[in-house]
Amino acid sequence: MEYVQERVTTLHDLSGSVPDAPTDRAAVVVPMTEREYAGLAADRVLSTLESLSPARVVVPLRAPADRVAPFTDWLDEYDLPLDVLWCDGPRVADLLDSHGLDGERGKGRDVWLALGCAASEEYVVVHDADTKTYDERYVPRLLFPLAHGHDFSKGYYARVEEERLYGRLFRLFYAPLVRALEAETDAPIVRYLDSFRYALAGEFAATSDLALRMRSPRKWGLEVGTLGDAFAHAGFDRSAQVDLGEYEHDHRSVSGPTGLSDMSESVGRTLLRAVVEHGGSVEFDTLAERYREAGHRLVEQYAADAAFNGFDYDRGDEREQVATYADAISKPGEDTRLPAWNDTSLSPDEVLAAAGDDLDDVREGAGR
Repeated sequence: MEYVQERVTTLHDLSGSVPDAPTDRAAVVVPMTEREYAGLAADRVLSTLESLSPARVVVPLRAPADRVAPFTDWLDEYDLPLDVLWCDGPRVADLLDSHGLDGERGKGRDVWLALGCAASEEYVVVHDADTKTYDERYVPRLLFPLAHGHDFSKGYYARVEEERLYGRLFRLFYAPLVRALEAETDAPIVRYLDSFRYALAGEFAATSDLALRMRSPRKWGLEVGTLGDAFAHAGFDRSAQVDLGEYEHDHRSVSGPTGLSDMSESVGRTLLRAVVEHGGSVEFDTLAERYREAGHRLVEQYAADAAFNGFDYDRGDEREQVATYADAISKPGEDTRLPAWNDTSLSPDEVLAAAGDDLDDVREGAGR
């Protein structure tokens, strides 16, 4: 049984218990796309939330207009205090444009919209809707540190399924990249990024004050961007990570428009921007090669761990992934993040109103 503490407070699943936590003072943000419609994993998530009775559930929805009406009808079946933000609606787009905030769309943008609306509650929890093993412990565990002196908490878990190691983007890209950075800079941000056992987990909780200070990458990279802002505003002392136990969700291919290679580009840019922004010195000309060396060392460690447990492990495939991810390492480039809500003239109430009008239009058009 493992109980090692990291540089941030680390809360372990030693008993399987559900801790007392302020779920009644929390909003839960569950981003969804059309692929979650009536899915078994999403149904499990929403049904479990019914039993937890959070103060509010906010679903930022990314879907084409013809899918929105049936999707919202399905969501209405759950006994939840639910707000649906259709993130692709024309009024929402016009509203963002009028405040100079329109631009590329993706998960980060969706969650940013929802954070502003959810932060009317004392605490905010964010997690995905594709978790096949979701249970009633997740939200209370994420919230527990916030009721005990912390401003930010992040979930972690082992990505092991069917006697195979998953979590490839974390294992083969994030972890070796951070190790390569640690070898050349003593900036505290790098030690902070290395403190989280599964830094690319989508599950986190924050005080509403911190949520309103977060700047979101528009597409991928949200998880790392969240850590950068948590470092700035919560630091080591007010950050925690929580063992969520067993965890299974959908897996992505390496290639393709939403594959891990595309995600690695956003994750890499966001990570390196956070390091530079917080005082880290990076030798970009040699970073990819140093990353590959760290990645290959980790492949050998993973191979030993897999063999120890009798798992299948393909060294060649994992080394190929390291080579693919190395191509994603470059200078951060233009900062296209959405600003902190505290730094905008946009009101969450305006977003809710625009999204509500957009939903009314599509539902009326569908004869609802």
